[in-house]
Amino acid sequence: MGFIELEQHFLFLSAPYPHPQRPHTFLPTKPSSAMPLPLLGGVTAAPLAPATAAPGANPLRYRPIRLRASPSTASSPSTSAVSSPRPPPSARHSRKHLPGRGDAPARPSKDRVFFLDVNPICFRGSQRSLGAFARWLALFFSHVSLRDPVVAVFDGAGGNEYRRQLMPSYKAHRTRGVGTGADSRVVDVLRECNVPIVQVDGYEADDVVATLTQQVLQKGYRVVIGSPDKDFKQLISEDLQLVMPIPEIGRWSFYTLRHYVAQYKCDPTADLSLRCFMGDEADGVPGIQHLSPGFGRKTAVKLLNKHGSLENLLKTAAIRTVGKEYAQDVLIKHADYLRKNYEVLSLRRDVNVQLDERWLSTRDTYNGTSVLSNFILKFNEGRS
Repeated sequence: MGFIELEQHFLFLSAPYPHPQRPHTFLPTKPSSAMPLPLLGGVTAAPLAPATAAPGANPLRYRPIRLRASPSTASSPSTSAVSSPRPPPSARHSRKHLPGRGDAPARPSKDRVFFLDVNPICFRGSQRSLGAFARWLALFFSHVSLRDPVVAVFDGAGGNEYRRQLMPSYKAHRTRGVGTGADSRVVDVLRECNVPIVQVDGYEADDVVATLTQQVLQKGYRVVIGSPDKDFKQLISEDLQLVMPIPEIGRWSFYTLRHYVAQYKCDPTADLSLRCFMGDEADGVPGIQHLSPGFGRKTAVKLLNKHGSLENLLKTAAIRTVGKEYAQDVLIKHADYLRKNYEVLSLRRDVNVQLDERWLSTRDTYNGTSVLSNFILKFNEGRS
């Protein structure tokens, strides 16, 4: 993730819900009368005074920050913060430009369900950190999900074994058992915050989330997945977004269909096929470049935009020429290699887990702040 420069600092007074088609929106820190969370390290932050308006005064309006993805050769998009241009006066003050008026009826908004991939936020770098977990969870509740339903998902015991049998190099650099499972203290905090816990032995959290996401979408909800894991990009659609923790700025940031297209110049339905060519170094899945250095991202995107998916491309290449000689050679000689990458990298949707209707209810937040405050206090006391 590239460095983010903020041109201006804005205070949002509206609910921090990003539109599915808007670029990254950094979530605000808004005044609260609730008990402030103590900062990690034992220093308590002074609460902000709530903003008030003089009697009879018009409410202030603040301009939002919009982030625009810039082309980049890196795996993560380079973004920059720019302020949105103000609409012309005629548009700002005319009732006919409001959603639902005139010839532009408002589209009813679907309710949202959040899935939280817990394991990644329990680490600071390569080390487990309860402090990192508490901080990211507090930000998630206060600025992202609010009272929307949240389902927390953990890796199950032996979740990596299925893919390791297919490809021994899969996450081979990671010690078995490290980063999997659920810390009992983390589980206790989530339950006290009225968040249901899901963990299925033999499956990674990614596969459980993908399976449950499909069930939620079929019920007419929108889905937001809270995770830094790029594997979830293959699921992005109009009704499915990601919200990612960005350590460099200490905020969760939404990643939508529009961001994906700006970054990769292709549709998310081709994401998995593209990664089969490029590989995934972090997970130990080699790309095609070590077999054919001349076959790069540009060639893969061009072929996938034309043929739609890896399987369609391989089937077509088997009966006729689809590209230059070196590309044709790769598709014929290494078809099985690419298909294995596809099987390893694709998220499974057949996990034996069923959505509980109670998980779709508004989350009860009555004791969330006090639970996290007490957890952080105990964490700080344990360090001293």
